[in-house]
Amino acid sequence: MPNTQRTPHDYEALRHHALTLRRAGLSRRQIRDRLSLPLTDAALTSLLEGEPPPDWTRRPNAKDDLRAKARELRKQGRTYNEIVAELGVAKSSVSLWVRDLPKPQKSPEAMHQMREARWAPYREARDLAIAQTKAEAAAEIGTLSERELFLIGVGLYWSEGSKSKPYQRRERVIFVNSDPDMIRVYMAWLTLLGVEREHLRFSLMIHESADVVGAEQYWADLVGIDVPDLCKTVLKRHNTKTVRKNVGDDYRGCFVVRVLQCAELYRRIEGWWAGMVKSVSTPAAGSGMV
Repeated sequence: MPNTQRTPHDYEALRHHALTLRRAGLSRRQIRDRLSLPLTDAALTSLLEGEPPPDWTRRPNAKDDLRAKARELRKQGRTYNEIVAELGVAKSSVSLWVRDLPKPQKSPEAMHQMREARWAPYREARDLAIAQTKAEAAAEIGTLSERELFLIGVGLYWSEGSKSKPYQRRERVIFVNSDPDMIRVYMAWLTLLGVEREHLRFSLMIHESADVVGAEQYWADLVGIDVPDLCKTVLKRHNTKTVRKNVGDDYRGCFVVRVLQCAELYRRIEGWWAGMVKSVSTPAAGSGMV
């Protein structure tokens, strides 16, 4: 019986012949007929490995245009979800079409936008809860009596106002703050005490890099005076090595309210505070408004 087993040389020659026919544009059936050999599909596939079929043998695919668009979007840096949303196709299809393309690198701005969008619903719910709690708490206060305002003012001054030191006795009534609401309450307290406007002096301390003119106008309007009636503004030099948090349109520096001829008033404030401290007893556990 003759030996019909092919040698490696025969296989390479046959593969070369098959590839030549494929590159000439022949289909698999045409190549099998030209070779005149009883080749199985698997054997023919092995011979043609690595050589794509000619375009005319490919069946038209309705998703070819979508595939091309998906690849273009991926090259533009779009995510799978963004491509799915724009083309209306399955995510598995997008993955199959573009998996050979490099994963796009998102810019820091894009990453920030994604984080903001992800957390936006939670922040909205949190802000709503905070606003509701504040509104309910504000409603609990109602209208302050004169005595309540008096006591609040004493505590407010002793926490934020200037105080005399044992080693340096200075009986001055000076209140400095950047919170306009604190200034409003303090001014109401001074009025309650009968302090005349002509005994008050106002000034501003602010960083030189801020909107000084706008801040002067803001505080003058708040206390009901003209800007020229303000004392000289104290400018703080800008230190480039310091990273300040008090920047932006709402930064207006610190407002200073001085009371002239105030030694007697300062002594009374000290006494009022001492009286408040003396009258306080430690509340029992579990007692109180809260």
